[in-house]
Amino acid sequence: MALRRSSSFSHHLLRRLSLPSIPSIPSHPYSKSTSLPKKPERVRDHSLDAIMDIHKKLRVVLSLRDLLLPFASLQLSRLSTMARRSLSIPPSDLCRFLLRHPHVFHIFEHPVQRLLFVRLTPRAVSQLNSETLALTNSVQSTILRLRKLLLLTTPLLRIRLEHIRLFRYDLGLPDDFEQSVILANPGLFRLVCKPDSDSARTKYVEFLPSDSDPPDMRIPAVEISRERDYRVSGAETEDSRFAFPIRFPPGFKIGKYFRIAVWKWQRLPYWSPYEDISGYDLRSLEAQRRLEKRSVAMIHEILSLTVSKRTTLERIALFKQAMGLPKKIKEFLLQHQGIFYVSTRGNRGKLHTVFLREAYFKGDLVVANEIHLARKKLEELILLSPKKANLERMLTSMGREGIEMGFIGKERFEESDGEDSGSDSGVDTQYFE
Repeated sequence: MALRRSSSFSHHLLRRLSLPSIPSIPSHPYSKSTSLPKKPERVRDHSLDAIMDIHKKLRVVLSLRDLLLPFASLQLSRLSTMARRSLSIPPSDLCRFLLRHPHVFHIFEHPVQRLLFVRLTPRAVSQLNSETLALTNSVQSTILRLRKLLLLTTPLLRIRLEHIRLFRYDLGLPDDFEQSVILANPGLFRLVCKPDSDSARTKYVEFLPSDSDPPDMRIPAVEISRERDYRVSGAETEDSRFAFPIRFPPGFKIGKYFRIAVWKWQRLPYWSPYEDISGYDLRSLEAQRRLEKRSVAMIHEILSLTVSKRTTLERIALFKQAMGLPKKIKEFLLQHQGIFYVSTRGNRGKLHTVFLREAYFKGDLVVANEIHLARKKLEELILLSPKKANLERMLTSMGREGIEMGFIGKERFEESDGEDSGSDSGVDTQYFE
C-alpha cells in the first residue's frame, strides 16, 4: 500500500513540474518548400470525363465491329455467342446495346431463314472506309511519329514490337503496321529478334538514321509551343524558356506556397527528352529535380505524338523501362494536374486515361488531324438518337407495306445490298422499344 502511494505521489509531482503542452499546428496541404506537393488533392474535370463516357460506348462498338468485319452479316445468336466469349457481354446486354445504336448496327430479318441478322449500317461502313483512307493518307506523318517515339528511348533507340502493337491505335498505325510500315521501310526501321526465338515478345523495332529526316525531328512539341507563344504574346525569355503550358481544372485550390513552388518549378532547367543523359552524374538533388522535370517532358512528348493527345496510363507504362519513367506513374502525374489529367471514367476504373490538357478546350481537341476527324464520325453516330433512326426507317427504308407487316421483305433486303437509300436502321418496331 505504501509503495502504491509513493508511486502515485511521484507521478502527480512529475505532472506538476512538466512543461505546458505545445498546441498542435494544423498541417497545410502544401509545405513552404519550393518542391511540388507529393500527394495533392485530385480534382475532376467533367469536360474530359464526358469524353471518356462516350469512349466507353465507342470501345464496345469497335469490339463488335471487329467481330462483324469478316462477314457481310452475322446471325444475331452467333454474334451473341462470340461477344459472350471474347468480350464477356451477356446476350441481353448485347441486344439492348444494338438496339440503342441503330445508326451503327443494322438488325434485320433474313428473307429466307426468318432469323435475325446483324450487319454494319452504310454510315458505319462509310466511317470505316474514311478512317482507312485517313490512315493511308497519313502514313508519312505516322512514320515520323513512330521514329520520334523510338528516339525517346535514347541511347537504346529501340522498342519492343509487342509494345508498339498495343500502342498502334493511339499512334495512328494500321493493324498490319509490321508489314506496311516497318518492313516496308528498311532504311528507317530494323526489326530484330533474339536468337533461337521468333516470338513477338522478343522482337524489337530499332531506329535507323536517315538523311531524309527533318532537321527539327528532335525538337519536342513543348518547345515549338513555347516559340509560338513567345512570338504571339512576347513573354519574357527567362520565364518561358523551360516552362510548360499549365491550366488547372475548375475547382483546383492554389495556395500561396504552391503558387511559389510552381513558379520556381517552371524556371527550373531540364534535359530534353531526346537528349542522351547516360553519361551524366545524377546523384545530386539538383540533378534529381531536373530528371523529374525531364520525365514530365517525356510523357508530354508521348501524348503529343498520339492522334487524340491522350492514351491510357497502362500504355504509357509500357515504355517505363525504355524511357526511364518513374515507377509510380499515376502518383507522378497527379503532382502535375495543370499539365495532365488522369480520368478513371470509361471502364469501371480499371483503365486510367491520361489527357494532355493544353490540347483540349471545353472538351474538344484544339488541333485535330485527319485520323481523329475520321474516328469522330463514329462517335457522332453513337450519339444520334435511336428514335430518329426509327423514324428514318419508317419513312425511307421499309415503306408503308413494310411498316404494316413489321419485317423487311425479300425485295427490300436485296435492294439494300445494292444502292442504299441512306437510312441507317432496319430495326423492326416489334424489336425496338
